[in-house]
Amino acid sequence: MSTENLSNQEAIEKLQSIVNSIDIGMLSTFQKDEPYPYIVPMSRQEVDDQGQIWIMLSSESKTYQNLQKNNKLTITYADPKNYCFLTISGTGKLLRNQAQIDKYWNKMMEAWFNEGQNDPKIQLLCINPEDVYYWDSKSNKIVTLFKVAANAIAGQDFDIGRDGNLNIG
Repeated sequence: MSTENLSNQEAIEKLQSIVNSIDIGMLSTFQKDEPYPYIVPMSRQEVDDQGQIWIMLSSESKTYQNLQKNNKLTITYADPKNYCFLTISGTGKLLRNQAQIDKYWNKMMEAWFNEGQNDPKIQLLCINPEDVYYWDSKSNKIVTLFKVAANAIAGQDFDIGRDGNLNIG
């Protein structure tokens, strides 16, 4: 395993590449008097040029309610087939911007918002990544498992991937 910390534009491009290839992340928000985070799967609408992740959600959701009280969050992405993983901790900003809602709207959204893209419950979550860690194999699962086994059995030093921090700021 090699460490490859990335900064600025390289970090944003790596973030975009991973999030866009996986799409659905497990979003964790925090409740004031609960011992565990509240976790739900969420699909991203966009990772913008500043490295912010945009998600649509309902103002009636528990996630929305939690973020109104505490804007800290964590979102994790996993692609076990390709041994690619990403953890993002940061803050979320809730807003309603009809132009962005129109930009992100697609047929799948109708399942969540019965009134269409003008549904007043639609809110946008802008995630500002502050602490980002990735683990990415350079090959698929089978090749990675072979390299791990070869390292264990024969003492070979095959590079099984890379990990590191992404400094978006």
